[in-house]
Amino acid sequence: MITFFLARADNGVIGKDGDLPWHIPADLKRFKAMTMGKPLVMGRKTFESFPSLLKGRRHIVLTRDRDWQAPGAEVAHRPEDALALAGEGEVAVIGGAEIFAIYRDRADRVELTEVHCAPAGDATVPAFDAAAWRETVREDHLAEGERPAFSFVTLERR
Repeated sequence: MITFFLARADNGVIGKDGDLPWHIPADLKRFKAMTMGKPLVMGRKTFESFPSLLKGRRHIVLTRDRDWQAPGAEVAHRPEDALALAGEGEVAVIGGAEIFAIYRDRADRVELTEVHCAPAGDATVPAFDAAAWRETVREDHLAEGERPAFSFVTLERR
């Protein structure tokens, strides 16, 4: 089973200059709880954006660069190879935008944080089409101080 984990602004932005354009501690806590113990499939830029390895999770990095390697990263050069490295069970696909596009037609579930703002950014993901996805869970949170309103949403493929 392939599950996407991402935070996406109302305008589709998921990142700016290799970082999130917002700070939502509850989203980071939810991400950690939901991905703990699972293999993470990500692109090289996403991996390199982390200050350190995410504890308790395998880091499978999909990259076209045949020479790239990093401590703690398992490297794959084709999407199928990344899934083979992940093995059986749930695979957490965590970005970036190119990686979500590669696996979009194969994903079974999306754990989405809808961030209710429209920041500038350089990485975007299109909305998830209601014809292909059904919302099964929604938990709304109001804006607080500098933090925008957001919603935790679970989508499952129809």
